[in-house]
Amino acid sequence: MSEKDRRITTVVKNLKSILIVLPVIAGISLASTDLSKYQNHDIDEVVKEIDELYRSESSYSELEMEIVTPHWQRTLGMKVWTEGMDRTFIRITSPPKEDGMGTLRIENEMWNYLPKTNKVIKIPPSMMMSSWMGSDFTNDDLVKEFSMTEDYSYEFVSPENVEEDYLYIRFIPREGKPIVWGKIVIAVRAEDYLPVWQKYYDEKDNLMRVMDFKDIKIFGDRKIPSVMEMLPQDEEGNKTIIRYMKAEFNKKISADVFGLRNLRSP
Repeated sequence: MSEKDRRITTVVKNLKSILIVLPVIAGISLASTDLSKYQNHDIDEVVKEIDELYRSESSYSELEMEIVTPHWQRTLGMKVWTEGMDRTFIRITSPPKEDGMGTLRIENEMWNYLPKTNKVIKIPPSMMMSSWMGSDFTNDDLVKEFSMTEDYSYEFVSPENVEEDYLYIRFIPREGKPIVWGKIVIAVRAEDYLPVWQKYYDEKDNLMRVMDFKDIKIFGDRKIPSVMEMLPQDEEGNKTIIRYMKAEFNKKISADVFGLRNLRSP
C-alpha cells in the first residue's frame, strides 16, 4: 500500500470514529436536557392530577355538548353526578327530543335509559369504546371506566416540537386491559399540571384523535379547562365540544342518585 493510500485509510477510519461518537454525545446531551426538564416533577403526582381533574370524592356539573359533522350538528344539555372513580350518573336535559335519557355507571357496569320506550339497556364491556350519543366521545370517555393511574403504565417523553412550559407523558395500556388504544400521549402545563392536549394512537402508531383543552376557569376552589374539543383524525369535518357551564366538587350527593330506579325517573 502506498503512502497516499495509507493516509486515505487513516482519514476514513477517523471519520467513522467521529460518526460513531457524535450520536452518543448527542444522546447524552438529549438525556441531560430531558432529565433537567422533569427532575422536579413526580410523574405519579402528575398522573393522579390528570385522573382526578374533573372528579373528586363527589361532583356535580352542568355541561353542554355540541356535536358537529359535515352534514348536521346538534347540542345536548346534560347534568352529571360522580362519586370517586367508580360511579357516574348522566341525565340529558335538552333538546326535548333527548330530554330524560340517562346513563349510569357503577364500577364496571353501565346502563342507558331510553324514556321513549321506557327501557334500560345494559352496555356490555365490548361497547365501552363505542360512540356516546353519536358524538366523538366514547362511553368510556364520558364515564371513565379506565383509570390512567391503574390501567396504564406511563413515563415522561420528549416528542417533536417540545414546548418548554409543557410536560409530556406517554401512556401504554397494561397487559390484559381491554383498551383499544396502542398509546396515549398527554401534554400538561408544567406550572399546574392542567392538560393542554391529549393524543390517541392505535396499535400501529397511527394518530386517531386529538382532544384539546381550552378556556381555563375556576369553579369553587377548582381550576379546570372548561372546554374539551375532540377531533377525530379519520373523519374530516367532525368534532365534538364539551363545555362546562357549572361545576361543584366535593358536593354531598345522595346514594339514591346512583341507582337504576333513579335512572328510570327523569
